[in-house]
Amino acid sequence: MQVRIVAGTANRALAAAVAASLEKVPVVPEVERFPDGELRPAVTGLRGADVYVIQPTGPPVGDNLMELLLLCDACRRSGAARITALVPYFGYARQDRRTRPGEPVGVRVVADALVSAGAERIVVVDPHTVEFEAVCGVPVETLTAIPLLADALRPAPDSVVVAPDLGAVPIAERYAKLLSRPVAVVRKTRLSGASVLAGEVVGDVAGRPVIVVDDMISTGGTIEAAVEAVVAQGAAREIVVTATHGLFTGEAVDRLARLGLRQLVVTDTLAQRDTPRLPLEVCSVAPLLAEAVRRLHRDEHRDDLLIRA
Repeated sequence: MQVRIVAGTANRALAAAVAASLEKVPVVPEVERFPDGELRPAVTGLRGADVYVIQPTGPPVGDNLMELLLLCDACRRSGAARITALVPYFGYARQDRRTRPGEPVGVRVVADALVSAGAERIVVVDPHTVEFEAVCGVPVETLTAIPLLADALRPAPDSVVVAPDLGAVPIAERYAKLLSRPVAVVRKTRLSGASVLAGEVVGDVAGRPVIVVDDMISTGGTIEAAVEAVVAQGAAREIVVTATHGLFTGEAVDRLARLGLRQLVVTDTLAQRDTPRLPLEVCSVAPLLAEAVRRLHRDEHRDDLLIRA
């Protein structure tokens, strides 16, 4: 059974890099876009193959998600022996629970749709919710880019790893262990999708450089609030920020530029554009994804690639 890498349009550069690491030529589907916005992908030459569809579902989330679903169905109808949805950034992962009556559990809806479309396994990188696998009806491989990002950081002596909210504490603890640094936590209240109010800082940051870590940066509101909170507590103005997924939506670039960051590190789970106003460094997860594909195809252990509590 031959490995085939199918490249969705959301991040074809990443798909090409994964294929190159595996010494494969990526399958590039034809994706027709109708005037009313409908998508119609077409893919051939997959009969009997072990297929990996690479398509992050970042902005525009609806279009990229629909393309992923249609690609999985197209692969199934083309005779693929096995289909794995390799979704480096999984949109809707933040909707993992209801916060008020009448809301959906979006991550479960999307996961079920992927299974219905033909995905027999899902591979994600640092999903927003640690319960991601529990809501999926097929096996899930939750890879982590944290060791890769930690290696790329250049922390100043006496730096403190800062979790910008309580949800990021497990992430901060993993960075702190790799970097041999202490942890501080900012208590956060979200006012809206783009507005955040930071509260007290738990931990000693006075006079010390900080490394603010999270799984994703969307509008930059959480990072901005955390930086302002630690600076108000006397933290040094040597600020490093890192996250696996850099969405940089809305006013994110403006917000982050105002903070005077020394280093900002993300991965290429989402396609990144040139942003000269930010000290942005992009680490590729292509080797990580390629190694995961290689081991999945051979049915080898993957423990060292996965998130562990």
